[in-house]
Amino acid sequence: MSKNTIETDTPPNGKLDAGSKIEAIKNLIFGENIQAYDSEFDALKKEILLKRNELKDFIDETRQELNGLIDNLSTDLNIRITELETTIADKAEDLEAKKVDKKTLGALLVKLGNQISE
Repeated sequence: MSKNTIETDTPPNGKLDAGSKIEAIKNLIFGENIQAYDSEFDALKKEILLKRNELKDFIDETRQELNGLIDNLSTDLNIRITELETTIADKAEDLEAKKVDKKTLGALLVKLGNQISE
């Protein structure tokens, strides 16, 4: 019997299920190296999962850091807006205090004109 035959995998009814067919094909193609390939694939899977978890952790940390920075920026922006509103209100009060109404200004100008013409 040759090395590539698979008589031991054949069930008594003579039919192979899908799993055993795949195993038989793998044995024909890869032969004795299949365990080495399987262990390499398992190692790669573990490494990929490890890197994936590290990446997820990094993304979570970055997300938390960005949320903190956004909160700080929002707080700073609200403080600055409040300061600007206060400054504008103060300036408006100053202008209101310095403003002369039109009737008073008109009367003063007429009085000034009369004094100049005398």
